Amino acid sequence: MNRRTFLQTTAAALAASTIAPLAQAEATSSKRPIKKAVNLGMVKSSGTVLERFQMVKDAGFDGIEINRPDAIPLDELLKARDATGLKVAGLICSTHWGKPLSSPDPAVVGAGVKGLRLALSDAAELGCERLLLVPGVVNKEVRYDECWQRSAEHIKEAVEYAEKAKCKICIENVWNHFIEDPLSAKRFVDEIGSPWVGWHLDLGNLITYGWPEQWVRILGPRVFNLHIKEYSRKKRDSEGPYKGFQVELGEGDNDWPATMKALDEIGYTGFGILEVPGGDATRLKFLADRTDQIFAG
Repeated sequence: MNRRTFLQTTAAALAASTIAPLAQAEATSSKRPIKKAVNLGMVKSSGTVLERFQMVKDAGFDGIEINRPDAIPLDELLKARDATGLKVAGLICSTHWGKPLSSPDPAVVGAGVKGLRLALSDAAELGCERLLLVPGVVNKEVRYDECWQRSAEHIKEAVEYAEKAKCKICIENVWNHFIEDPLSAKRFVDEIGSPWVGWHLDLGNLITYGWPEQWVRILGPRVFNLHIKEYSRKKRDSEGPYKGFQVELGEGDNDWPATMKALDEIGYTGFGILEVPGGDATRLKFLADRTDQIFAG
């Protein structure tokens, strides 16, 4: 083998060793039909709604998550959606924390029910098929069993509105002292007993008391939407529970390959919506690229 042949052969081998893992990741990503999205509030810009949508589109995202009811006029959202081609990956019912369905106060519950119905109505207008709902809050005044009974009752009452809107109600696991294990999560939606009610699984929120891949497998087809974010148990233990979220996407304790494998097993084809610190166009592009890496894992 002469020097030129040796160099050509060596260069080819090096190129192959570099390209092969990337090609494999791209092939895996192309087979995995999860679409990526961000919340509109993550877009840090003084621009119009359309300009903010365009920033999300240009960064490489497929969809956007929006809070409703909200001050942004519905017609502006519709124009931005149509102009950019972004899908509305999910709506968040903006009244569920302040006006929880688990409240013992009829006036508070009434306002919460109204907010849920308004959000479902907006979902119908926006062509959104998934609405995130925090079902209730357990605290010193509201017992766990009361939260379960009240929230389940009001969610059942909302099913007819969800069906009319063609938008599923997706219950999110949050730090509300309620439903902190996957078997209870499965039981809760099964007792409601409607195909219009399932889970918006927040993978970062699970880390402090579980392993997301276990939740995914147990809930199976009940998983309707996903929130993608990180959590560090080390930061939690050394600095406090909420500090655990202060870690870059892909650099926490979420075992993304295991989670992706579990999502493959249940045939998940929906959105993975980022819920992390946002920023300008450069930051959004970084997050889009990092999400692609996670989904290819």
